[in-house]
Amino acid sequence: MKSWVESANQSDSHFPIQNLPYGVFSVDGHAPRCGVALGEFVIDLSELEEAGLVSAGGSEHVFNQPALNEFMALGKPAWDQVRDRLVALFKADGDPALKENAALRDKAMVLQSRATMHLPFHVAEYTDFYAGRQHAFNVGTMFRGPENALPPNWLHIPIGYNGRASTVVVSGTDIARPLGQKKAPTDEMPRFGACERLDIELEMGAVVGLPSEMGRPISVQEADGMIFGYVLLNDWSARDIQAWEYQPLGPFQAKAFATSISPWVVTKAALEPFRTSTPPREKELLPYLREPGPMLYNIELEVLMQPEGADKPTRIAKTNYNNMYYSAAQQLAHHAVSGCKMSTGDLLGSGTVSGPEKTEYGSLLELTWGGKEPLELETGETRRFIEDGDTLTLTGWAQGDGYRIGFGECVGTIKPSPDFDPR
Repeated sequence: MKSWVESANQSDSHFPIQNLPYGVFSVDGHAPRCGVALGEFVIDLSELEEAGLVSAGGSEHVFNQPALNEFMALGKPAWDQVRDRLVALFKADGDPALKENAALRDKAMVLQSRATMHLPFHVAEYTDFYAGRQHAFNVGTMFRGPENALPPNWLHIPIGYNGRASTVVVSGTDIARPLGQKKAPTDEMPRFGACERLDIELEMGAVVGLPSEMGRPISVQEADGMIFGYVLLNDWSARDIQAWEYQPLGPFQAKAFATSISPWVVTKAALEPFRTSTPPREKELLPYLREPGPMLYNIELEVLMQPEGADKPTRIAKTNYNNMYYSAAQQLAHHAVSGCKMSTGDLLGSGTVSGPEKTEYGSLLELTWGGKEPLELETGETRRFIEDGDTLTLTGWAQGDGYRIGFGECVGTIKPSPDFDPR
């Protein structure tokens, strides 16, 4: 399928007509509103809605809002209706209502280079999982040895913790190096200061579109139907702070300072051709976690690192989302099984995506094996962990026949810690 928007037809474009991911943007000082990406453009859905060319089916307009939550809450019939209408308006042989209306095109089609992207939805709650087997095995091996790498519960449940929605930020937001308590094994007392072992975690984030009821469990199939779409997610991690604080309750300040997501939410409908199954189970799962069909996706993922002043980045990792042991639908079903209410705008981090080869590891902790094996960048510099001024970029796409369903980029630059006198 081709579009009359020529830039959407390029084989390496992240945003062909088969994709149509949703985001929130502003331009020329106007208030943020909802849009979709198509080729080099952002399509202003509020303009199409006002002109009567697009309707989400509700009595009120939903695309003139600074977040996607109202649209997501309308559910799958609305999601499908808008997607079908956008395809009809933008495919090469489709409805000419927009193509032949020059005045409306000028208002509704904004070059992405002119747009400022915002957080695409109001993040109601944020939960991060630990659902990549290779990552869990690698980290466990470093601290407990290979024979005790996986905790006893790991092959039975998707382990997670409740993170901070307040510090989920959109791609392009600078990240201040966090402060906190640290204690080396040789130290008698902990000390306070800037993180010295700052890391990334390459993840996917599932965006919950439909809520559940408190007290009511949901099946994996129901959970899959509640998910609106997916984003790239970087769960920045302060490894030295984490090492001191995480026992017995897990991560706290080491993860709470920032989580970056990509500005575009790629819908489940766009990813449908790329469904794949989770890997064979090493231990049989309890019935409530068993999948009725393929619930994972074949999505290529990359991590790039660029030191301050460098001409170009170095690709430091390349892997695939299909390496996850638990799918987002399984994670969501497990999250709600106790009766926990899930809300529109909840964000579920997949956990670090790592493959079996070292070049497929999704964190510097793994890539440098705890800092013992430094990475060499194309600039000739080496890195054990992230230094001030470094820019980290996550990118990813599902590869179709002559087209890509892309996520764009999730970018963050590390800035020095803020001045702080604790006295």
